[in-house]
Amino acid sequence: MNVLKKLLAVGLIAGTVAGTVFAQPGNLVRYVNTLQGTNSSHELTRGNTYPTTALPFGMHTWTAQTGRNGDGWKYQYTKNTIRGFQQAHQCSSWTNDYAVFSLMPVADNLVVNENDRAAVFRHEKEIAGPHYYKVALENGITTEMSPTERGAHLRFHFPEGRKSFLVLDGYTGLSGVEIDPAARKITGYINNGRGFQKGWKSFFVILFDQPFNAYGTWENKTDSISAGALKAEGAGRGAYIRFGDGAVVQAKVASSYISMEQAERNLERELGADRTLEQTKARAAKIWNEHLSKILVEGSSEADKATFYSCFFRASLFSRKFYELDKNGNPYYFSPYDGKVHQGYLFTDTGFWDTFRAQFPLNALLHPVMHGRYVSALLDAQEQCGWLPAWSFPNEQGSMIGNHAISLLADAWAKGLHTFDPVRALEAYDHEANHKGPWGPANGRDGYKEYNELGYVPYPRYREATAKTLEYAYDDFCGYYLAKAIGNKKYMDLFGKKMFNYKHVFDPSRGFMLGRDERGNWIKNFDPTEWGGPYTEGNAWHWIWSVFHDIAGLKQLLGGDRKFTAKLDSVFSVPNTVKVGTYGGLIHEMTEMVMADMGQYAHGNQPIQHMVYLYNYANEPWKAQYHAREVMKRLYNASENGYPGDEDQGQTSSWYVLSALGLYSVTPGTNEYVIGSPLFKKAIITLENGKKFIIEAGNNSEKNVYINKALLNGRAYSKNFITYQEIMKGGRLSFEMSGTPNRSRGLAKGDRPFSVSGSPEMEVIPE
Repeated sequence: MNVLKKLLAVGLIAGTVAGTVFAQPGNLVRYVNTLQGTNSSHELTRGNTYPTTALPFGMHTWTAQTGRNGDGWKYQYTKNTIRGFQQAHQCSSWTNDYAVFSLMPVADNLVVNENDRAAVFRHEKEIAGPHYYKVALENGITTEMSPTERGAHLRFHFPEGRKSFLVLDGYTGLSGVEIDPAARKITGYINNGRGFQKGWKSFFVILFDQPFNAYGTWENKTDSISAGALKAEGAGRGAYIRFGDGAVVQAKVASSYISMEQAERNLERELGADRTLEQTKARAAKIWNEHLSKILVEGSSEADKATFYSCFFRASLFSRKFYELDKNGNPYYFSPYDGKVHQGYLFTDTGFWDTFRAQFPLNALLHPVMHGRYVSALLDAQEQCGWLPAWSFPNEQGSMIGNHAISLLADAWAKGLHTFDPVRALEAYDHEANHKGPWGPANGRDGYKEYNELGYVPYPRYREATAKTLEYAYDDFCGYYLAKAIGNKKYMDLFGKKMFNYKHVFDPSRGFMLGRDERGNWIKNFDPTEWGGPYTEGNAWHWIWSVFHDIAGLKQLLGGDRKFTAKLDSVFSVPNTVKVGTYGGLIHEMTEMVMADMGQYAHGNQPIQHMVYLYNYANEPWKAQYHAREVMKRLYNASENGYPGDEDQGQTSSWYVLSALGLYSVTPGTNEYVIGSPLFKKAIITLENGKKFIIEAGNNSEKNVYINKALLNGRAYSKNFITYQEIMKGGRLSFEMSGTPNRSRGLAKGDRPFSVSGSPEMEVIPE
């Protein structure tokens, strides 16, 4: 069954009007398939997603659970049993989850063990939208869920005349439950996850609309049951309830990281007025339709619209709100960094190595108020734990590489979001760049002493050293660019001297970025198809392009425009062979690159995702237009196989959303979006300031992917980029598309996007 037919079958797309379907504000939620990317495994990932039922950037999400408790693979499309419906937060299968508990309806006999209670289901009886999830299990029980920001409304339909039980599973860590039969309520807490402050708990309250005929507690280590018990506390403690036979039961759930009192407040504020699940469902649909209607698209196929809005949905989940509203409606939060309650906003559940590239630049366009709060909260987090976040989940994990909080801060400042003290930001980054924290490699700077002394991180003394050097140099540019914007000469000098350090790992004899040791010796037996070693989840073909801030300088290293574009061409033309290198075996990113069959282009991982846009810097912008459309067409769809690798907290989806608009943020930290090839004939972006920015692509089609000419607000426009400020003014960017490249458009020096080298606005920095 193709994607379009499947979406029609489950009612997830709109009807037709005179043979053409247009995305309308009232029905956009019907395009979203939250099963997109769920057909994933350790060996091959097509997104590593789960059917997320949530509101935009909601503090909690809910999902069906096919995997065992504690398994990162919480939902896999190939599985045929569901063992629970759980509160979730997981960023990817590699990170597991935190603050999880689940509810599972059971018929006939009380069965608590997660394996034994699992019920068979079929996808044909599953509806997976952002505002509503429904599955009819083969045992006759149907479960429905609709979300709020900090909770969910669930409904369980038990088979007529059969005993009806509901099992609450306390998951993997400490938990406590208390049953109040008179109030038809269960309250409790959970404490599962990694690296939390002492005493951290997620408090929950569940309110039912049906009386309890029987109840008790249990624990999931030995599955021992305490019939009639009202309280339990310890590892894996849970509860069960029996309702009347064949009951239809509604459960309203909310949680808080602050207190039980706040959990009750969240429940009353978000679900108190909803007597039926239909009310919650309708409100969630309204919220999502309003959110998704920030971008209305016309033209192209129904399958493309489904892919676009499914990706837009996934891009709208992260970063997750971690704050709550007190009795007066003021924001406050429990800090996972210092274990205290603070006033203000906090967001979490994102890894900047992934998301600085596209997810945050998309948020800056569509949600500048929220984004301004986000970057301000980064400095609060730094004050609370001593380090800028790099990979928060919800506390600082320090995963991956780089110090990309400075990218977010510099990017926000360049785009006019001045919600934080820039000097404080630079001081925090200076500390980050010259110290190493106690957590992962991105907590502080791994190899910072050698980087400062040698101008690069030596390999093999430090794993992934060349990749780290490249990302440190980019981050130092961001520090420099922010300092320049406020006229701070101290930090301009400090970071400006290091932002060209990428040149120290370029070997001109091989034409790639290589590992080198403390004495300056290049790695031996170099093979550009070999993964790992000095590179992070990639090889030399992928990492040569990670000079986001100075593509002009990279061109010089490679021998000028023609040799640069020839190198870009080679990425797609060389064989898609893999040498496993230090990984010792195939990892899923390798398999996904081979499956894509696009040479060494590995879109399933972040390092090369910007690469197709680099033709704009070297007088061949039509190739960027061609390849951007090819990636969208070949590697994305709205099905369970919808992504070419890990979705990664909104990044891979945001790449698609921006690219489908014809834009991409190659150099976060500046105010530019580079131009590609818009997928739709028309896109209307409603900005937060009330203005509209319209992107038109006349004569657009699957074959007409090339920009013949462009107008910005009626005037000829030859640039290969547009600024954030131009977009935020509102207006109209009009393209005339063609099936053949226009090889004379966009070739003037002023048409090229930003690079440090040769930019008239940049001061001369000693290298």
